This record gives sequence, structure tokens and C-alpha cells, in this order.
Amino acid sequence: MRKIKVGLIGYGLSGATFHAPLLSVLEQFEITKVVSSNLEKVHQDLKDVVVVSSLEEVLEDASIDLAVITTPSGLHYEMAKQSLMAGKHVILEKPMVVETREAEDLIRIADEKKLLLSVYHNRRWDNDYLTVKKLLNDGVLGEINTYQVHFDRFRPAVRKRWREKQGPGAGMLYDLGSHLIDQALHLFGWPQFVIADVFAQRENAETDDYFHVILGYEKLRVILHSGSIVPTNGPRFQVHGSKGSFIKYGLDGQEAALKEGKKPLDTSWGADQPQFYGQLVTFDGEKEEHKTIQTLHGSYVSYYKEIAKSILEGKTAPVTANEGLSVIKIIDAAFKSSKEKKAVYID
Repeated sequence: MRKIKVGLIGYGLSGATFHAPLLSVLEQFEITKVVSSNLEKVHQDLKDVVVVSSLEEVLEDASIDLAVITTPSGLHYEMAKQSLMAGKHVILEKPMVVETREAEDLIRIADEKKLLLSVYHNRRWDNDYLTVKKLLNDGVLGEINTYQVHFDRFRPAVRKRWREKQGPGAGMLYDLGSHLIDQALHLFGWPQFVIADVFAQRENAETDDYFHVILGYEKLRVILHSGSIVPTNGPRFQVHGSKGSFIKYGLDGQEAALKEGKKPLDTSWGADQPQFYGQLVTFDGEKEEHKTIQTLHGSYVSYYKEIAKSILEGKTAPVTANEGLSVIKIIDAAFKSSKEKKAVYID
């Protein structure tokens, strides 16, 4: 089987934690070059990989098929454009880009050149989200009226990292908001309007670190929330429908496992802790039933398995560029709603 040769652009938290470990366990891929200024760190994880200092050194290598771009969001557009023009398939870390026009331009180029352009919205493969998705697909909750998800943290002190500095693509809405918006759009499709409150809540914060976004559908309200000063988390998911409710605490553990240097090598990967299994309450007339729902296993590696099929077999990308564009459009509408203090209706 022909291996897909990968140039990994950037080796910070994203490249080292969310991409390299997954690519390295899949036989369909071979990381051949990494763009990084930290040769020692790269070789600690990827011993035989060539470390280079520029994107051009990757793009000039005719053997490389795929550029995986994990640099700060403000660099995504130019780097992706260069990569596509050089004939490389491209995966962009989320958020795809900062502006809708940038996404539209990249989609046009990828289409013209018949190249893969995908966005790494890995949290479609979180164990909690997969469990909620299955319950909705099975119709267990009936017609959904309220879908609420929190992605809260307790980080009261502002840290010295690019996401917390003023700049393109910085802030919580672009960061964690991208995940929650993508999940919601994947479940429910395009909303009619957006209502949002987005601002900096912490002392000395330079970017937004709090958001409360409501996506409005006919009878459904999707509530997406994140705060940075949350010492103790409430429910992660609250989903209510005409037949029942599902309440789920806890956060998918794949990120923590990857940060510890673990890799998805066996069937235990992505399992939830039993104390965090969700509670399903359903109603049949006067009868009320309570049930603990075992969480499905999470699987970030599934994204790259599907990418391999896209490149080698021509199948649709697991996250399309147009889906990445949709997330940016919702973020734009949320910032506009927050600034103007009103609902923003979108086509």
C-alpha cells in the first residue's frame, strides 16, 4: 500500500499532541518532514523525521502529498494557499481561517486543483458527543427542543500564549467555540439566527475568554457556552426532547491521554470513566424511566483513517472545507450579535 507522505507544519501543542501521535500509529501515513524551530523536541517524539525551518522546504519536496498546518490561526490562509498552489493536499487545524473570504478563496483553489482541503474538527469524535449523536439518531429523546453544551475551564490567570494575545484568530470563540459550533451544525444544520454574548471576563485579558452563543432554529434552541473562571464544572451536555432528557458530566479524555504521551493503540482508547456515564430520563405517559448510558468510545484517530480514504480512494473528507467555512460564518455572526446587542439573522 502506498503511504501518504506528510509534511507537518508546526510542532507546538497542536502538532505535537493532536496530529503527530495519530499519524504515527496509522500505517497509511508517514511523517517525513516537520517545520519547527525545536529540533530536540521533534526528535524526542519522531526520531527519523527531517526537521526543517520553513514551509517552502516542505512544498519543494515532490514526495510529500499532504501538508498538515498547525500554526497560529492568522497564518492559516497564506500557508494553505501556498500549499495548495504547490499541489499538496491540505489539512488545517481549526479554526480553518479567520475570515470567510479567505476560506472561500481556499475552497476555490482546492476545487480547481482537485485537492483535498479539510479542517481538523476532531471533537466530532469526542466520546460524549458521539453518545449524544447516537441518542439523537435513534430518536430516544423525541423532538429536540433544547441542546446545551458547556466547555468551561478554570484558568483565572491570563497566560503568555498566542491564543490569549490580541491578534487574528485569538480568543475563546475561535478556539473552543469552533468545536462547539461545528458539533452543533453537524447535528442540526444551518440555524435561522444567532444571539451571542462574547467578551473578556478575566482581569488583564486581551481577548475574549467567555462566550454564550444561541443558535435559533424553529422550535429548537442550541446553547453553546464557555467560561474561563469556572472552578467546578456543571453538566457538559444537557439535551431535552419531547420524550426525555440526557444529562452528561465530564470531558472526553483523549486530549489528556495524548498530553501524557499515550497513543490510540488498543480497544481501551477513548473509553469514559463510569462515574461520568450520562443519565437518560424518558417518559412514556405517566411512566418515568431512569437509565445510565455507557459512553461510546472516542476516536480522534478516525478522522485520519477517513482522510486516508479521501486521498487514496477519492471519498468525501470527514470534515469538508465548506463545513469549516460554515463555522467561520457563525463566528462572524456571533461577534456581530455581541457587538450590536441583537439577534443576527443569517441566510
